[in-house]
Order: sequence, then structure tokens, then C-alpha cells
Amino acid sequence: MKIIPGNRIALYKNGASLFPAMIAAIDAATTDVRVETYIFENDASGQPIADALSRAARRGVAVRLLVDGFGSLRAPESFFEAMVDAGVKLLIYRPLRGKWIPTRHRVRRLHRKIVVIDGTLGFIGGINFIDDFIENLSDTAPRFDYAVGFQGPVLADVYVSVHRLWRTTKWFTRPRIDRDNAMPEVSSAAVGDASLAFVSRDNVRHRRNIERAYRAAINAAREEVLIAVPYFLPGRRLRQTLIAAARRGVRVEILLQGAADHPVMQLATEAMYAQLFEAGVVIYEYQAAMLHAKVAVIDGRWATVGSSNLDPFSLLLNREANIVALDVGFAQVLRSSLKDEIDRNARKLDARAWQQRSWLHRVASWLALAVTRVSAMLVGAVDE
Repeated sequence: MKIIPGNRIALYKNGASLFPAMIAAIDAATTDVRVETYIFENDASGQPIADALSRAARRGVAVRLLVDGFGSLRAPESFFEAMVDAGVKLLIYRPLRGKWIPTRHRVRRLHRKIVVIDGTLGFIGGINFIDDFIENLSDTAPRFDYAVGFQGPVLADVYVSVHRLWRTTKWFTRPRIDRDNAMPEVSSAAVGDASLAFVSRDNVRHRRNIERAYRAAINAAREEVLIAVPYFLPGRRLRQTLIAAARRGVRVEILLQGAADHPVMQLATEAMYAQLFEAGVVIYEYQAAMLHAKVAVIDGRWATVGSSNLDPFSLLLNREANIVALDVGFAQVLRSSLKDEIDRNARKLDARAWQQRSWLHRVASWLALAVTRVSAMLVGAVDE
């Protein structure tokens, strides 16, 4: 992981905070806009972003949009055709053709959420281009998620990754589009005091980068590990790293989903609770709405925000992207936001009460864990 000093970073909570800033940045773009997203919906939040991309293309900005072929499957073709007609260059990452069969190739999705503009500004996080209340578990509280906006020399690494993925995806596209795909120049001059790293995962050169970043930071923790993630099924090494931290006196707190949108995955996660409780890990379950945030703060100085869950599908299959920040100011802002959500909207699980759950629940959890692990192995997500 390459830590690059001299950057500036800001935190955005939920789409309602991120999207206006993103649209304003796209509207101010002069030369280049590149977007990657898993879900792009034609709803009250997605349509204004699509309109901003179209406006940019019409005024001569080179706009490149890469969407996942499964995540954005629900949006009608006319939604994307309108952007293409305006001049947006569109690619679909692994489009689905024919009957859906979960083969090893098809389950490897583009789960990254990245926007980079003019070589001067970027956004990365877990927030899809979808309204905060669509596919949510609550009608009154928004989906809980984060993204970051950043400037500075770290953008050079982000552009290399985005450019490479666009070029790779374009190679399998007929007819070929976008033959002129020069990257904008990113200045190496410092614009702030934050040290940042762009950490991505793919299935070639960067298979375990995100997991390694987590493990290295947790291994170095001395006081506190605070993690929020909806899908939590870490492999043996990451799980042992968390347990070891708790046993040496680090306060390890994990915020997980309370109401399940994927019940089998949640049951599988619950099979690990006893081992975590025994080590002293504190577990909260989010109650207000859907938890979609994928973030962590360690010792109040190391923080990460991105698209990667801590389950085999994110850590071993999907294309993911996180920003890691070594910046006390940013880490404290994120920690304060997480702690506020935990205090207001989460339930702390009682370890002793958990041990008294029914045998039926225990059996269901272990069966779900077995099913999830076998399914992951069948599609190539094998933890080493």
C-alpha cells in the first residue's frame, strides 16, 4: 500500500450529502469525467446525476461511464441511451446474456464506486447511484453509508486504475469505442496535509490488497478498532487478527446489520459471534435502516472508506476500491459520526444472552455458514 502525502479529504454521509457535491463537480468539469458504479438507478437521485453527465458531454467534456452489468440491470436501456445520445461513452462491465447462472465468471462484479474529474478531484465510497430510501429496510430513516471526496497527488493512482479497467473492458466490446483515451495529468503538488492511499482489489495483481490493509492496521492497533460493515464473514486470517487485537487489550467494536436483507448471510455471520464474544469483541446491530457503510477507524488516526465488505465475495471476487487515510482530523470526524449512529440507532448485543439462544437458531446459523462457505468455494472465493 503506497501512502501519499499532501492531499485533502472530506467525508460525505449518505447520498443526500454526496450527490449535490458530485453533481456540482461534474457541472464544473472542463475536460474529463470518469465514473464507475455498481448500481445506477433512474430514480430521483440517479436521474440528476445522469443529467449532469449528459450536460458535461454536450459541452465537450470527455465523459466515460462504466456500470456493472448485474448491479445496474434494473435501469431501462432508454435511461443509458439518453446519456449515450448526449455524448457519454458507456461501457457495461460483464453484461448478462441469457439465463442467469452463478458461474465463477459471472459472480465477479464491478462493485467499485469511483468518480474522478479533470485530474483534480475524486470521489470514492460505498454509495451507489440510487435514492437513499430505495431498497432500504426503512421508510423513515435513510440507508446508512459513506463516501469521501479528495484532492491531491493520490489521484494519480486512482486514474491509473480507472484507466486500466476502462481499457480492459473496452477490449471485449464490439464495436470498439473511445480510441482516444489519454489520462489527464495529475499534479504532484501538495494541496493539503492528509496522507492517503488508494487500495483496490482485482483478480490479477491486487487480489488481497484491501484485506492486507485491514490486517496490517489491526495488527498495529493499540487502543481501538471500530468497524462498520453490512456483510461480515471474514476468512481465518482476518478473523484471527481481530481476535488477537481484542485479546491484547484493544477495544474492538463492530457495527453490523440488524435487519437482514440477506438472511442466509446474516445467519452465517451470527455463527461467528460466540468466538468473537469470547475474545472480548463488542458487537452492535444497526436498527434504524439498512446499513451499507464499509468503513473503519483504528486508534483515531487510521481510517478507510470504500466499497469493500468483509466477506469472501468482496475480499476474494469483486472489484473493490477503498481510500485509506492516515489523518487524525479525518479519522476523528469519521469516528464521531460512527459513534453517534451507534449511540442513537444501534443495539449492543449481550454476550451472555447470546449464549442462551435456542438450539434451532444455533443449528440454522452453522448450516448457513456451511452453505455460504461452500457457495464461495464453488465460485472461486477460497480463503487461504
